[in-house]
Amino acid sequence: MIKNKEMQQYICPPCGFTYDPAKGDPDGGIVPGTPFADIPENWRCPICGVVKAEFVPVDEYYE
Repeated sequence: MIKNKEMQQYICPPCGFTYDPAKGDPDGGIVPGTPFADIPENWRCPICGVVKAEFVPVDEYYE
């Protein structure tokens, strides 16, 4: 289990893209260090375009 929820990674189930808060999504306007919870709701997966709401925490995805 992730102890620091702010640095928890989230995965896009359709394509497998993993959002890593340490890296952010600079091409999508999300600076490194941005927790997933702080990303705007209209942000989409940079690979397949899935909405933020479809992402799941990595630790739950691989249970």
